Amino acid sequence: MTALLNIENLSVGFISDGQKSTAVNNISFRIGHGETVGLVGESGSGKSVSALSILRLLPYPTAFHDSGAVFFDDVDLMAQPERVMRSVRGNRISMIFQEPMSSLNPLHSIEKQISEIIETHQGLRRAEAREETLRLLARVGIPNAEKRMSALPHELSGGQRQRVMIAMALANQPDLLIADEPTTALDVTIQKQILDLLKELQDEYGMSVLLITHDLSVVKKMADRIYVMQDGDIVEDGPVAQIFDAPQHDYTKQLINAKPSGTPPKLGKAEPLIEADDLRIWFPIKSGLLRRTNAHVKAVTDISFTVNRGETLGIVGESGSGKTTLGRALLGLQRAEGQARLEGKDIIGVSRKARRALRRHMQIVFQDPFGALSPRMSVGDIITEGLRLHEPQLSAAEIETRLHDIMREVELEPAMAARYPHEFSGGQRQRIAIARALILSPQFIVLDEPTSALDRSVQAQIIALLRRLQAEKGLTYLFISHDLKVVRALSHRVMVMQDGVCVEEGAAEQIFTKPREAYTQELLAAALDG
Repeated sequence: MTALLNIENLSVGFISDGQKSTAVNNISFRIGHGETVGLVGESGSGKSVSALSILRLLPYPTAFHDSGAVFFDDVDLMAQPERVMRSVRGNRISMIFQEPMSSLNPLHSIEKQISEIIETHQGLRRAEAREETLRLLARVGIPNAEKRMSALPHELSGGQRQRVMIAMALANQPDLLIADEPTTALDVTIQKQILDLLKELQDEYGMSVLLITHDLSVVKKMADRIYVMQDGDIVEDGPVAQIFDAPQHDYTKQLINAKPSGTPPKLGKAEPLIEADDLRIWFPIKSGLLRRTNAHVKAVTDISFTVNRGETLGIVGESGSGKTTLGRALLGLQRAEGQARLEGKDIIGVSRKARRALRRHMQIVFQDPFGALSPRMSVGDIITEGLRLHEPQLSAAEIETRLHDIMREVELEPAMAARYPHEFSGGQRQRIAIARALILSPQFIVLDEPTSALDRSVQAQIIALLRRLQAEKGLTYLFISHDLKVVRALSHRVMVMQDGVCVEEGAAEQIFTKPREAYTQELLAAALDG
């Protein structure tokens, strides 16, 4: 197979505060015509930096290349003027990024953003570009495409935004598509739809694909060959079957074996801690001059459940099913109707003062620790902020002792307390978020997608940490996730939600081995076998 892309001895470095650091060390790889190549490795391994180098999209001169050539159709892109690169980017080589919300312009309609690419590279008139945009949106599966053309990115779901990104990337029928973690934040059913769509479009257009991911189940399904990166080096490469069936390098073996596994701690006597009855969360839709309510978005409808002390209730479902809204309502972060009780005491209709007192008993860990941690506060201040609020009588020495103890419990060095969030990895930041939740010794913790943005190996570490803390402290979890492998490793019972209602609930083993409802069966079937 002749190579469409041939990267030779590529190095990437960065300059920060006058100091040089190396992110990629003399790597070489190739992609053939019509071939899908997977580039895998953990965060910080150099995958995305290598891909951005192909299109020279790094922040030069802060970034630099000590060596390397990027031959695309036998032309070295490293040696081309910016004028030539502009004709290549978005035309012959396109890129899909991990988070479409940060890649799409929030102020422009999706029609304008796609049409702009078509007009720039194909020279079509506005009416022709609009017609082509409509065709592309329909082709990538946007429902009611003509009506959605005027939509802004925030008005679309995560899966729809990713489809728009695919439409933009394919607008000019590129020879090479670079897909950087294209499905990481998506539900399993949406993930399957996006991957099937990419495969179908690849066959239709005959394009090559560079698939960058830390999810090996995606690579196993999609790629022909794999390159494994660790700390800026390619440590192993070969056909998919060879890499998965007979990996040679220890790091490759570690990646393949880093799956969520194990079972939650055994339960004792069933003692209800959280009880919810007929919880309802409807958002009014207002219209007209008088802003009258003429309909509702039914986020959660008549949900009832019990979570026993020391138990984990896993809540699964697609985006928009009401999982997170339900969790936020229990913590008073979202208004709700109905009843919910902590140890028999009402937690829905309480005053603001009473709600504040409840906070020490009920905590939350969010999906994105970087967004949930203040960049202006040290880690020590972040973790102890709630402690200072709820236990003002503590001395500075007592607070420091509690801080160091909780940091050790989540396997962080107390000496790191003076650092800031940006100085930590994703897994470390999630440990900081867990420490912040635990320092008040809560009884109940809502875990809202706490591992979805993490590498599999780091996921396994966080799951093991959560299980250990639950066993040692008798913690009760409400675990919200779209990753069914993680849910199975952590949950005693599972509740499946769809469109704001509970469609099935039961013991985790029963849900995973003998699901009764068609929707649950669909979710399980869509969970890629990794």
